[in-house]
Amino acid sequence: MVVMAARALCMLGLVLALVSSSSAEYVGLSANQCAVPAKDRVDCGYPQVTPEQCNNRGCCFDSSIPGVPWCFKPLQEQGECSF
Repeated sequence: MVVMAARALCMLGLVLALVSSSSAEYVGLSANQCAVPAKDRVDCGYPQVTPEQCNNRGCCFDSSIPGVPWCFKPLQEQGECSF
């Protein structure tokens, strides 16, 4: 019984991870910072990067547009400086 319950929890976790990865995720960033046109996205990840790994790099994740980087650098908010 315990093994079956553990498997069920594992499957539930997998399903939730797949559902959440198909939407835009901007942890710690504003939606405005991640409103980067697809043609202007600067890649910030690597193949098979997860939304969590992408966000941990300070980047935006949006898997809704095929053929463009899903993990990309956010726009800088006005007033920020880049050195």
